[in-house]
Amino acid sequence: MAAPSQETPILVAFTLDFETGDIPSKSKGTTAAQIAITQIALHATRLDNFERLGSYVSYVKPYNQKSSLGPAKKRKVLKSKFEEEEPESMIYTKEALEYSAITMDMLEQYGKPIEVVAQEALQFIIDNTPKCPKNMKPFLLGQNIDFDKGFFIQLMEYAGLMNEVQKHLRGQVDFYGNWQPLVQDTIILGQLALCHLPNINSYKLEIMCEHLGIELDDAHDADADVTATTNVAAVLTQRMRSVGGSMEGDSLAIATTEKSRKHFKI
Repeated sequence: MAAPSQETPILVAFTLDFETGDIPSKSKGTTAAQIAITQIALHATRLDNFERLGSYVSYVKPYNQKSSLGPAKKRKVLKSKFEEEEPESMIYTKEALEYSAITMDMLEQYGKPIEVVAQEALQFIIDNTPKCPKNMKPFLLGQNIDFDKGFFIQLMEYAGLMNEVQKHLRGQVDFYGNWQPLVQDTIILGQLALCHLPNINSYKLEIMCEHLGIELDDAHDADADVTATTNVAAVLTQRMRSVGGSMEGDSLAIATTEKSRKHFKI
């Protein structure tokens, strides 16, 4: 009797992008633990044909810092045991908000509490993860993804969900004993595929999209950036799959996203 055939596991990536209240800077002494998340976009894509399985997008309501996270700070000395320490707001700078065309009023009106966003994002990951072995669990994909990884960790830490996230995403424990999700940066993919071209000296998302013939609408909106990032990965993957000048799997899906805002800035 012939052995039963085994289905090939479907490999899924979650393309991730955040808009934030500022950019971590050593000169300012700020970290991702102190800077607010203003918007998250998360797309699930199967990597054999780059079909989009689903998307999750949300604004995050303004929230305060948690003293248990981020760099150690000198605690305020209370005058009495009845005095409560005032919560410190996360960082929201005018420049960062203008860059993403997001206002505090938008966050108050359309945003959800960060704990709710984290739970919804995790559920989205769970719902779009097919049954697969541990070595084929989904990973995070993004443009300059190390930046977004820090805010993804903040999101899940604030909601107390990091232990649950480890069950569903690939990753490993770092030198300090902290679990880190596995990420793949489209900048590295672009450098592998395009660095031999004499006219390529930058790997910004807009430049790679222009070079690869990918439309980028509503730049600096997290959902539009995630769509463009996934399309960049699709085109570069298609090039890497070419053999002898011919393209295998030339039916990879290129996604489009409708503009979600009335005004935006490039």
